[in-house]
Amino acid sequence: MARFSAPGVWNYSTVTLSDHERVLYVGAREALFALDPNDISRQRRPQIDWPAPQDKKKECASKGKNNQTECFNYIRFLQSYNSTHLYACGTYAYQPKCTYVIAANFTLNTAPLEDGRGKCPYDPAKGHTGLIVDEELYSATLFNFLGTEAVILRNLGHQHYSMKSDDLPAWLKEPDFVGSSLVRESIGSKEGDDDKIYFFFSERPTEDRNCYAERTMARVARVCKGDLGGTRTLQKKWTTFQKARLVCSLPERHVAFNNLRATFTLPGQDWGSTIFFGIFHAQWGDVDVSAVCQYHISDVKKVFNGDYNEYQDDSQRWTRYTGPVPSPRPGACITNWHRENGYNRSLQLPDATLNFAKKHPLMAEEAQARPLLLTKGVNFTRLAVDRVSTLDQRSCNMLFIGTADGWLQRVVVLGLEAHVIEEIQLFETPQPVDSLTISHSKKYLYIGSRSEVLQLPLANCSRYQSQPDCLLARDPYCAWDSEGRACVRIDLHRGSTSSLSQDLMLERFSRGKAKFDKPVSIPSPGEHSPWVLTGTPCWWQTGSSGRAYGGG
Repeated sequence: MARFSAPGVWNYSTVTLSDHERVLYVGAREALFALDPNDISRQRRPQIDWPAPQDKKKECASKGKNNQTECFNYIRFLQSYNSTHLYACGTYAYQPKCTYVIAANFTLNTAPLEDGRGKCPYDPAKGHTGLIVDEELYSATLFNFLGTEAVILRNLGHQHYSMKSDDLPAWLKEPDFVGSSLVRESIGSKEGDDDKIYFFFSERPTEDRNCYAERTMARVARVCKGDLGGTRTLQKKWTTFQKARLVCSLPERHVAFNNLRATFTLPGQDWGSTIFFGIFHAQWGDVDVSAVCQYHISDVKKVFNGDYNEYQDDSQRWTRYTGPVPSPRPGACITNWHRENGYNRSLQLPDATLNFAKKHPLMAEEAQARPLLLTKGVNFTRLAVDRVSTLDQRSCNMLFIGTADGWLQRVVVLGLEAHVIEEIQLFETPQPVDSLTISHSKKYLYIGSRSEVLQLPLANCSRYQSQPDCLLARDPYCAWDSEGRACVRIDLHRGSTSSLSQDLMLERFSRGKAKFDKPVSIPSPGEHSPWVLTGTPCWWQTGSSGRAYGGG
């Protein structure tokens, strides 16, 4: 396990790989780093110091902010802009600023700093998400000093079609943004569809004030990449903004998770096999409960292609809209149908379509899923997912889950079953996992936290010392080598795989034909292990610590 930290620097919360995974970039408090992804203890270039000036810090403190924790420049956004530059944004003592970083020599651009409002939060503790797509920045954050206005924004592009969400409460209501993703839905589209940017957040619901007062609700929203706004209605505003509820629940037990904490998008061989993963949190009495749910892109698209909700002033509730819908369909991207009917850009859409879209941003249907994983007494904070090819050429998903007290869970998902392989304590002093980044070429996981950055191999098969340990672990990266009598990494194994064996589904046991080199000894589950939900839901007993345990 390699580690990196610099003297006097804290909050290594923004971690990103270069496009070719040759450099690991890290944004911290008032500093940026370029690390060697093969060994993060080595810096590729000297660090960049980017502090907020003293006068800005004094001004921040004079407005009531904490000069020990808040009045600094926290780097909250750091991504490749093109082949030569990165784009970085920081809180800058509650006056957000952005700048370009020259990749070749890892230095800040000498041009004046850009206004970071809408690109980066004022408050370092507030939610934010952003991504650069074709040299355009799509961001979602709080837009003002008080944190009372939220925005989903697009800018930076050469054509500079700046776009902004409308300021109606129906569009965004005190949101906490946690993630965003590009899905290239134009590729191979028979309909001539557009690419989409999806945003994930929790917000104060407006569906029913009586039922959902003082609570949050998980959302997914989307906009179309080619959206240029309207000509009269929704000028420089999204014409394609739509949002829907994300449901992670056990309906037969009336259990639902409404607070979305983090997301991860797992691409497939084509965009149609994209999967969104989400970490959800709930509090049952004084007990924290975390869950992981997954959503297929087809299910999410079905929701956005479905019915709309409409706000009823008399009842002050959102209800399913049953009236006529204008044509072209409000909120839809420009497709071949639009072009054939004379609508080549959103600027040409009629006011009837745009007015309807403005007043009906909330969809009636919900994207629903059951928890893959359910944990009592543990706060999940971050998630990264790797698709792994098994020995028999099947694929399964490997979840890396960070917790608020500094643990990492490695969980394999096999069909509808989730199995916790191991838990790793990451830090000597408990602290939240702030970021997780996977390098597929280097086969490493990078972990950002308040005090340091960590580098872990995706798997450590040598820890399994015997055939039973290797097979019962159900680790998709590992297989037992009968010739070398060792547990080995499949993707690093040289030579024939005929001597390798795996048993991820424990089929040997189900057939009653298990054969091992020596008697099997299965350890008792540790108290850190979470509830594991299979295709048939079941509840597991809790250990003395209050955490639950079980097995897949």
